[in-house]
Amino acid sequence: MQLTDNHALITGGTAGIGLACARLLAREGAVVTITGRDADRGAAAAASIDGPVRFLRADLADAESVQELVHRAGVVDILVNNAAAFPAALTVDQRRDAFERTFATNVAGTYFLAAGLVPGMVTRGHGSIINVTTMVASKGVPGAGVYAASKAAVESLTRTWAAEFGAAGVRVNSVAPGPTRTEGVQAEWGETNEELGRALPLGRTAEPDEIAQAVLFLASPRASFITGSVLHADGGGSAV
Repeated sequence: MQLTDNHALITGGTAGIGLACARLLAREGAVVTITGRDADRGAAAAASIDGPVRFLRADLADAESVQELVHRAGVVDILVNNAAAFPAALTVDQRRDAFERTFATNVAGTYFLAAGLVPGMVTRGHGSIINVTTMVASKGVPGAGVYAASKAAVESLTRTWAAEFGAAGVRVNSVAPGPTRTEGVQAEWGETNEELGRALPLGRTAEPDEIAQAVLFLASPRASFITGSVLHADGGGSAV
């Protein structure tokens, strides 16, 4: 029970990597809050998790929704910025509305949620922020331009926040997954996701729980001297 007495907030926690993180952190003793845009799916996800858990509806692309989440969240010791939009389109085919929503969710939403919750962490003298990014933030993949650029921005924020908040005992790191088998990714990327997995040194896509284990490590006391880092949970994708 590595996370007993810790309160964790996981955005995009109703499915995929976020739900896997919620289950794992709850199993390790954390009091968990998950967020998502769909109330019914949120209620079902919360009911599937053993331990103290609640669902708060929030849309990270909506500035007012993010501000409301800050006020409703209460004490947060662990923030997992997982909610993301991940459109698949070549640059010449990318719709502007999808571009804008991706940056609103992945960058602005993440930025202002962290900005709203960090003061509490600073006051308490401890906290851990884990930004879920992607292998393609540092690797060129056709069709991933908007998603990759947004997550590269988040990795830059990871380093900035580590420098800004480290003296107050707040650690900030990223987990950069490789292709992972989730319903959302399968719906958007289809067989391309599996092809990317087969091209990795490990030759397969990840399961959500494998990424959640990396998040747990960075959230836990075992990572007490790690901040400003990117943990590549990508099956060796960053090595080739």
